[in-house]
Amino acid sequence: MDLSDAYANAAHIPGGPEFPARWATEARAFRDAHPPEDIAYGDHPRERLHLFRPEGEARGLLVFVHGGYWMAFSRDDFSHLAAGAIAAGWAVALPSYPLCPEASVGGIVRSVARAVDRAAQEVAGPLHLTGHSAGGHVVARLACADVALAVRDRVARVVPISPLANLVPLMSTEMNGKLRLTDPEAVAESTMLRPRPTVPVTVWVGEAERPAFRDQALWLSQAWDAPLVVEPGRHHFDVIDGLGQPDSALLRAVLG
Repeated sequence: MDLSDAYANAAHIPGGPEFPARWATEARAFRDAHPPEDIAYGDHPRERLHLFRPEGEARGLLVFVHGGYWMAFSRDDFSHLAAGAIAAGWAVALPSYPLCPEASVGGIVRSVARAVDRAAQEVAGPLHLTGHSAGGHVVARLACADVALAVRDRVARVVPISPLANLVPLMSTEMNGKLRLTDPEAVAESTMLRPRPTVPVTVWVGEAERPAFRDQALWLSQAWDAPLVVEPGRHHFDVIDGLGQPDSALLRAVLG
């Protein structure tokens, strides 16, 4: 069975194709007003992160990992989502990472782990991790003990937003021509099949998301016995908006 449409988002969201350009414009305006530090964390050209600092000493570091099915976008597309945490006194790191098909999904997880370790050298205090869609998968994987993370003892909270928790169904989509998932990797990288982590995890998803993404969030919540929040009225592209709003329920869940 071809599951390509089940995991398609833009075609099922009003104005869906317009969102990436809107994100890029808002992100650019935010960087113009709040220039970030640009930090390399590896040798690959995409192994760089933007670090935004609040006024005064940071309360801790929030890392946001972007989505795009491990195949699209970069740190430049989501800078504006740092606004809420910065207003609350947190530093925010947004890494880019190598993309499929050049990289594997497992390789992306290891790359972002290096990004978190590098960003943590710049900011003291607790580490909170959040990410959207494929980025939600990545931060959930970072919560797993089998991923090498030097600063694991500082990770205090993980919030996967609309995460992909079971990668096996993606092997039955057209995307797998670029993802190149094999049976062993799909199983190994499926967070719902990994042991429950010790760090507190809250799974977040939009009420108006595709059934496949509602299912994926539920599977992770059930497998890890983690709270599941279904945000009313939100679809896959606007479910992240709360990160940019200091008083949002999503940001409260992320920062604690």
